[in-house]
Amino acid sequence: MKIQNIYKLFKEHPFVSTDTRNIKSNSLFFALKGENFDGNKFAQTAIASGAKFAIVDDPSFQVSNKHILVPNALACLQELAAHHRKQLDIPIIGITGTNGKTTTKEITHAVLDQKYLCYATKGNLNNHIGVPLSVLEITGSHELAIIEMGANHIGEIAELCEISQPSIGLITNIGKAHLEGFGSFEGVKKAKSELYNYLQKNDSPVFINGDNKVLINLADGLFHHTYGKSEANQIIGRLEQSDYHLSLAWKKHNYFGYTLPISTNLVGDYNFENVLAAICIGNYFELSPEQITTGIESYLPSNNRSQLINKNSNKIILDAYNANPVSLKAAVENLANSKQKNKLAILGDMKELGIYSREEHQAIVNLLLEKSLDAMLVGNNFSKTDHGNLKAFDSTKEISTHLDNHPIKNCVILIKGSRSIGLEKVVEFL
Repeated sequence: MKIQNIYKLFKEHPFVSTDTRNIKSNSLFFALKGENFDGNKFAQTAIASGAKFAIVDDPSFQVSNKHILVPNALACLQELAAHHRKQLDIPIIGITGTNGKTTTKEITHAVLDQKYLCYATKGNLNNHIGVPLSVLEITGSHELAIIEMGANHIGEIAELCEISQPSIGLITNIGKAHLEGFGSFEGVKKAKSELYNYLQKNDSPVFINGDNKVLINLADGLFHHTYGKSEANQIIGRLEQSDYHLSLAWKKHNYFGYTLPISTNLVGDYNFENVLAAICIGNYFELSPEQITTGIESYLPSNNRSQLINKNSNKIILDAYNANPVSLKAAVENLANSKQKNKLAILGDMKELGIYSREEHQAIVNLLLEKSLDAMLVGNNFSKTDHGNLKAFDSTKEISTHLDNHPIKNCVILIKGSRSIGLEKVVEFL
């Protein structure tokens, strides 16, 4: 069946499902395949659960006229999203980067929502499945959209751009992450710059941290809307304080006075650039300083990202959704620079670093020792480092038992690690 015909079905039933556990009535079910599952086997269940049609790619599961056979269900989903994007006459902001892309997307959404009906990627649905699902959720009533794009191998951002077709873009930063898939830092740069390459082909502008030389060099030839601390930027920010919650002020280029400080609900000076990016985007789309401030101050972090939790006598900085060498270093330095007296870092392994794993974990340990920070390390990689007198545990369960038997009181505690470590579970023992 041609994509135009499937799109006609989508317009009549504008909901897409890929999981029979959350089927929407009258939706289209796409039978996707994974390493450990075959969605074709659940197509009939999807129909029975309320889906109007099931898109399958195995002829043996085309058992009725409600089962539509295509060569590849995933490719069909992606093509459908790309076709839908072409029908949307609105700006789409594409966001990628090594660190901060989800937080930047969420803050920017909070800002733009003060003036526009703005769609933004839910959670971190930013991969080859999440991006098309996100694009298909954009309706004719939306005035703007923000699509987050993640990647762990070269070529993935380019593919996601072809699906979402951003008209303007932002790379938050480029650092060491997913080195196992990218091969090296140069591989990361090449992968992330695929967003710039797409925008350049279409003469589209970018939002960029003008103080970041790597990004400036990669964006050569693109029209820039810049933000940063230096006076050369179009949006200039000034850090007011970051202990605990971050606050900042900003002004436009050649303006004499800064705004009143904006008090965010985010923890850490490493979020300064993320907030400044949202300000730059809000200014570009002609929001007033008051609207920008309201949007930023209304944003409440969730999902284990930059959350400040008061529990018993402890203050917990929970940032356990993900970790890589750049983000972990920034979080450790932020804790070290805090004026609080009793400080503890509970850090989990960083994943997908490949041959660089031992080197990068040891670098974090060395930083902890240099800063004289008390720390508890969790995971096989940290356990294998030369960690001196720092405590190391093989698993979250092991450290939870230790904390249960040795309560911590009156302490500021940073909790950060890769998602698979599940460090958020230790909060109940603090």
